[in-house]
Amino acid sequence: MNKIVRYTTPERVNHWLVALAFVLAGLSGLALFHPSLFWFTNFFGGGPWTRILHPFIGLFMVVAFVIYGSGKAADNRMQPRDWRWLGQIRDVISNREERLPEVGRYNAGQKLVFYSIVVCLTVLLLSGIVIWRAYFSQYFPITVIRWGALLHALCAFILITTILVHIYAAIWVKGSIGAMTRGTVTPGWAWKHHRAWFREMMTHAESSRPRSD
Repeated sequence: MNKIVRYTTPERVNHWLVALAFVLAGLSGLALFHPSLFWFTNFFGGGPWTRILHPFIGLFMVVAFVIYGSGKAADNRMQPRDWRWLGQIRDVISNREERLPEVGRYNAGQKLVFYSIVVCLTVLLLSGIVIWRAYFSQYFPITVIRWGALLHALCAFILITTILVHIYAAIWVKGSIGAMTRGTVTPGWAWKHHRAWFREMMTHAESSRPRSD
């Protein structure tokens, strides 16, 4: 076996659509957040268009992630080995992977990123509805709108920080970005970084192989 399929074409397309929406929502949100970043509105056709487009881009990101994340929920459930993996974070940072518990399709760090995105997008969606003046803000008192704006900004900051860590980790672990662009990884990569998942794939491949009588 030369390559192992880690992500299918629909999964990769969906992932990059979420990533594109995140960048656009982040830039347009930052443009509206502080005057020093208002120049970001040039990417969206000016201030009024930025204000109009930002919530729709956010909605698109939520829908795209729900489609993507719904297929990944089972693989992101925390297991006892994940807690042991987190307890050995020094070995993780030092790349002493031979000392770590065997990792499934995703390691504990990736699972925490997944849960962080789920929580942040949920709060961003709900708070965004509260502060979406064109359609919904008239239904909420000003105090609720102010708290909604604060929560929106806070979760946006957490989400941006989480995604930056995610990007750094993908660059740090050689082969991770290639997995999300080409869709495949080498057996050696899978054995080194996701050994339990590699065993599952080999077992599945063996069981799917036609038997000769």
